[in-house]
Amino acid sequence: MATKLRLQRRGRKHYPFYQIIVADSRAPRDGKYIERIGSYNPNTHPATITLDFDRALYWLQTGAQPTDTVRSILSKEGVYLKKHLLGGVAKGAFDEAEAERRFNAWKEQKLQAVHSIKSEDEAKRRAENKVRLEAEKEIHKAKAEELAKKRAELRAANAPEPVVEETAAAEEAPKAEEAAKVEDAPKAEEAPKAE
Repeated sequence: MATKLRLQRRGRKHYPFYQIIVADSRAPRDGKYIERIGSYNPNTHPATITLDFDRALYWLQTGAQPTDTVRSILSKEGVYLKKHLLGGVAKGAFDEAEAERRFNAWKEQKLQAVHSIKSEDEAKRRAENKVRLEAEKEIHKAKAEELAKKRAELRAANAPEPVVEETAAAEEAPKAEEAAKVEDAPKAEEAPKAE
């Protein structure tokens, strides 16, 4: 029986979620399988991968052939590197401690790369949220000014007319008295000169 490591589609329409399975190469894609060794969710950034590392390594060493996508996933998770390092140990190129040290160094570097991607995404998301908040504040401020202007216009339109006329008459009365005094003052000065 030829075994394959491949993806089995799950999830809903326009939101695929995959299981990483070991199956007979003749079985249908979503049909019967031998073992489920992980899952792959491409909808997140970076993609979320859960994997039973030891079982994946076991199946690779027993001759199961992965599809191209599964090969890429296993390579990113370090299964192929571990297989390569175990091959070096079997040939006597180095011992198991050195293989573990190399694998752990690679894994640490990969975790740092993933962490930097996540932190960049988080910073980008925060910056976008800040810009969106500032835009909303500007819109709110413009609406508040427009509302204040409309309220002022309504107050001016609803103000009682007699109050406006009384204030206008009250302002005109002192002006008329001052004008009359100014006109009377020159006539009073002219009268004594004529005598």
